[in-house]
Amino acid sequence: MIERRRFIRTLLGAASLVALSSSVAFAQASPEQAVATIKGLCDALLDTMKQASQLGARGRYQKLDPIVRRAYNLPLMARLAIGPDWQKLSPDEQQQLVAAFSDYSVATYAQRFDGYSGEHFEVDPQPTVSANGLVVNTKLIKSSGEPVQLNYFMRSGDAGWQIIDVYLSGTVSQLATQRSEFTSVLHRDGAAGLLQLLKQKTADALK
Repeated sequence: MIERRRFIRTLLGAASLVALSSSVAFAQASPEQAVATIKGLCDALLDTMKQASQLGARGRYQKLDPIVRRAYNLPLMARLAIGPDWQKLSPDEQQQLVAAFSDYSVATYAQRFDGYSGEHFEVDPQPTVSANGLVVNTKLIKSSGEPVQLNYFMRSGDAGWQIIDVYLSGTVSQLATQRSEFTSVLHRDGAAGLLQLLKQKTADALK
């Protein structure tokens, strides 16, 4: 398990290489808008959970698709998850991988939030703010009362505040976990192999 601050430094360094939004746009953005984005995502997830059986996996995917794509900067996340090897890919490979990664990200939500048994979300209205981004601390409270920490690292750009990483249990970077897997596949099987992996993961999630 790697400590949260180390991941934030890593992500910020990578983000600078792919030209994130200007400091002016960041300075003008309100942290309250970031919190509102996360609350909107949580409300949509809770509503989807309550309708999970009626919707089915593909129905949940269709319901969550526009919400997840709006809340997350998925093109940037794809680049960060692939890491330095991104620069070695052709524009066509990059485009295909962004599309496949985006589909996979939505499908993962459709798979994980597949039922409701009294859970609810708690979103901290006071995010942790830095000069480069912020973290919105969130908990999914199970029906037993057990909290699951889901902290969202966000950055402001032309589309407003968007998520670029999630810290599971408050500390484990989702992007770091994905990068470990994606880099291994990319080095072994190339861009075609990674593309196939993402498409297969999407298909498996929607079965």
